[in-house]
Amino acid sequence: MPRYQFPALLQTSSVWSVLALVCILHVFWSNSANADETREIQVRQTSDNVRYGLIGEVPSGNVPAPTLFVFAHGIEDMRRQLVYSEVSVILAKQGWISVVVDPPCHGEDVRAGEPPQLDGWRHRIEHEDDFISAFNAKARSVLDVLIKDGVTDPERVAVCGTSRGGFLAYHFAASDPRIKAACGISPVTRLTALREFSTTSQLEKAEQLAVARLASKLAGRAIWLSIGNNDERVNTDDAIAFTRAVVRAAAQPDKPNAVIPVTLLVAPSQGHSKIDQAHELLATWLINRFPGATK
Repeated sequence: MPRYQFPALLQTSSVWSVLALVCILHVFWSNSANADETREIQVRQTSDNVRYGLIGEVPSGNVPAPTLFVFAHGIEDMRRQLVYSEVSVILAKQGWISVVVDPPCHGEDVRAGEPPQLDGWRHRIEHEDDFISAFNAKARSVLDVLIKDGVTDPERVAVCGTSRGGFLAYHFAASDPRIKAACGISPVTRLTALREFSTTSQLEKAEQLAVARLASKLAGRAIWLSIGNNDERVNTDDAIAFTRAVVRAAAQPDKPNAVIPVTLLVAPSQGHSKIDQAHELLATWLINRFPGATK
């Protein structure tokens, strides 16, 4: 084959310019392709009309699957925004299924006449709407069906959430002892840390929902949390304080050497974004928590 000779200029700065351009185009093409991808989520409905989605291969035999509830956004948004369910894809290869439920003020839970998403949460608090209890009831209804139908192993149930989804994950776990592990990726742990609640007329009611107040209900269960070391959106210090509250609640003075299953990962990140390898680290942790889950 002929050997191509580059002029001296191309052998130095121009070569690097070309390579840089190729890399930029590769990233652009990759991102464009990812933007066009959607995640397969099987949408189902309970007998009491609670819509939910499933990620992974639903078991067809007599062996129910370890199950992870995944909270972030509505089902349709979760299909398009793949980052929120990366852990589900990793776990699906190990025989897990994941469950998606529309959070309050997202997806089919949006109500006419009220703002969507986090502004909707504020609206509901200010209108005496206990949206957290309502959401927990919906998620429990889905879990009831999955266990009854033999889809979910009741001894291997976990929940995780990203940002606002993490807030819901810890609340759901606190409401249902069947949840053996609760996890958050850059989670909201205190609503009053969010700008959406900075001027709420119901500051105390919002403060009462802080997940640190759930510590006694979560004590003894496996807790996992990852967050950037300077996440000003949800407040890194609040997230750390939550894990410390659970540790204190679980500590037993007569057993000072007992292992308390609370894992906290604080690492660099770009603002309010997941730490590097957050989903991979979480998946490994979950698999280790539930031995025998692999296909």
